Amino acid sequence: MTQIFSSAADTWIRLFLLGAAALVTGGTAAAIAFARSDYYTGARIHPSPQPVPFSHQHHVAGLGVDCRYCHADVDQGPRAGLPPTHTCMSCHSQIWTSAPMLAPVRQSLADDKSLTWHRVARLPQYVYFRHDIHVAKGVGCASCHGRVDRMALTFQALPFTMEFCLDCHRDPAPRLRPPDRITDMTWSPGDRSRQASDELVKQYGIRVGDLTYCYVCHR
Repeated sequence: MTQIFSSAADTWIRLFLLGAAALVTGGTAAAIAFARSDYYTGARIHPSPQPVPFSHQHHVAGLGVDCRYCHADVDQGPRAGLPPTHTCMSCHSQIWTSAPMLAPVRQSLADDKSLTWHRVARLPQYVYFRHDIHVAKGVGCASCHGRVDRMALTFQALPFTMEFCLDCHRDPAPRLRPPDRITDMTWSPGDRSRQASDELVKQYGIRVGDLTYCYVCHR
């Protein structure tokens, strides 16, 4: 009987299957790596230049301004909000009144037109998130936004991936703070016992078992 395939065909088929498997495996690994990369998550990447080079390091660490002075809605609604121009001018009508870098702020007040800031922390639109709930349940600003008191120019410090959120939702106790330490950038739980952490869970009325249901973050 005449041989249909050459003696090398079996070798070529094996090589082809091996190459296809390597391609699929490599492609999957590359996709996972890309999804975790700073380029994709936006972490540690500085956004476009802002209309004013606002320094959290100067205002928070240097002057001791509380987060809620500018982000007044952070504990009252889903968004932290950005300060209206008159909030900035409550100080800068008296200090640095002629600073060139603050010219856009003065112009904004004169024109009664808000400054256009470039968003730094961004979540996918399919994610349901409220700032007020997290603040009310003892989650500190630095837990998600990092040490903004060390940022001369603000950037997204942490990757807002599903894994990042679930790590906290599965076990929030170690990350919770006393109510008066929510905006304290220097606060640390130190050597707080697990029992003390669990007491905060009870104090805030957190039902840990409900936090990992899909509808909590996706609606």
